[in-house]
Amino acid sequence: MVSSASSTGAASAARGARRTERLLNLVIALSATRRWLTKEQIRAAVPQYADCATTVAFERMFERDKEDLRELGVPLETGGEDPLFGDEAGYRIDRDAYALPEINFTPAELAVLSLASRVWQQASLAGPATRALVKLRSLGVEPDESSLVGLEPRVRTSEPAFDPLYAATRDRAPVSFDYRRAGGEAATRHVEPWAIVSWHGRWYLVGHDRDRHAPRVFRLSRVSSAVKRIGRPGSYEVPADLDPREVVAGTVGERTTRRARLLVRPGSALAVRRRAVSTAPAAVPPDRAPDDAPDDVVEVDVADVEVSADELAGYGDAVVVLDPPDLRDAVLRRLRGAAGLGTGPGPTDRGGAR
Repeated sequence: MVSSASSTGAASAARGARRTERLLNLVIALSATRRWLTKEQIRAAVPQYADCATTVAFERMFERDKEDLRELGVPLETGGEDPLFGDEAGYRIDRDAYALPEINFTPAELAVLSLASRVWQQASLAGPATRALVKLRSLGVEPDESSLVGLEPRVRTSEPAFDPLYAATRDRAPVSFDYRRAGGEAATRHVEPWAIVSWHGRWYLVGHDRDRHAPRVFRLSRVSSAVKRIGRPGSYEVPADLDPREVVAGTVGERTTRRARLLVRPGSALAVRRRAVSTAPAAVPPDRAPDDAPDDVVEVDVADVEVSADELAGYGDAVVVLDPPDLRDAVLRRLRGAAGLGTGPGPTDRGGAR
């Protein structure tokens, strides 16, 4: 009896997941263009509709999904390019009605959103959503992908291995790649990817190493070849009690940190201010007007100079590194490189462009 109930629950959960994915793909298709899409275009663009064996089955599913979207508050419109000539009815989502109203955030909330935006942006739409856009193009409908912001999380990272490994963890597909150990030669590894984790500014893959028959942690920056799939999706299970951050922490360990002193312009670098150990007004320079708000001296703990330099250089002249010298030099290298000044002495020794 317990086994039967468990199987029923699993089947119900699977149906719910398929329905959610289908509705998301339908929203993506209808939001990707300002043109009216006919039923046949929608059926071709949404993978689950294309799998319907008959037109009647598709019609029933599409009618249910339209009602579901309207109940969810999605402004689904019905119309056509030229109703006077009896064109076939089309469908689209009213972008203006679907857009969020203007929202105001506190400085603390903006700091959190700023951190989040550094992670969830600029990756390709995954799986069936991508196929929906490709099919729309094949039907002569040019999608506007900028309208899809917020429909699916996106990830931005400089690691070439991130995208294929992220997709492999999503699909539960085993992979192989060449991996270079610290101070050692590269060797081919065969892995069942479980999860990808960001830890102290670096990306790590947690998975089962088939060659060593044990869980292992791999730093993505040390993957030295293309990632290849070596098995079918869904061919292994991820441990139900897996805590990937705990695994990485136990393998990589905590890094020693140093204290950095930064000169930060008022109202800027909110993410840095949020993790500050201390903040105090800086002395006002003689050339600054008396009523100007002074910069702040912000102290933060730094674990990795290069990772921290990437972040601080992104603030431009809003942040100046006072010390330590190696962090200041790393930021200057990046700023001079961006300005095309090379690596020699720059026009200022203050660690910024101010």
